[in-house]
Amino acid sequence: MRRNVELKARLRRAAAAARGAAERSGAAGTALQQEDTFFRVPAGRLKLRRYPDGRGELIFYERPDTAGPKLSQFSITPTDDPDGLEAVLARALGVLGVVRKQRLLYMVGQTRVHLDSVEGLGDFLELEVVLSEEQSVEHGERVARELMAELGVQDEDLVTGAYLDLLLAKGGGASP
Repeated sequence: MRRNVELKARLRRAAAAARGAAERSGAAGTALQQEDTFFRVPAGRLKLRRYPDGRGELIFYERPDTAGPKLSQFSITPTDDPDGLEAVLARALGVLGVVRKQRLLYMVGQTRVHLDSVEGLGDFLELEVVLSEEQSVEHGERVARELMAELGVQDEDLVTGAYLDLLLAKGGGASP
């Protein structure tokens, strides 16, 4: 499985975060529209990510639901038939909910910086420090903490879990 160290935080100042991410990456962010359908599984999380061009990715990941930098282990498989795959998975496993978001992606060194506008939740920042096989989790945590500070994210802004958890806690969670 591939690994990264990631964190998620509420964004108080999205425009300032976008300027900071663009300065550190040396490039404008890449705009992405994503729809994630989460399925019921006994461990970890399984989601089907759809893109407007008809492509999709099946993503399985395991990570603790804690605030701050944490190890995430994941597998991604692309699909050209997200409709068919969703139908099979929904019937076999059941759907937990759907998350829709607009994402700006910046690359800062080995870190994917996501500025997300999540339907029903608001604005968030995600950092994913992509680890090579030789790099330790502690190295990834250090990189994440440094970038978090540079982008003005405070500890009280950190959130646990996935966007779906936040939507479900609000009584939301978009239906498929």
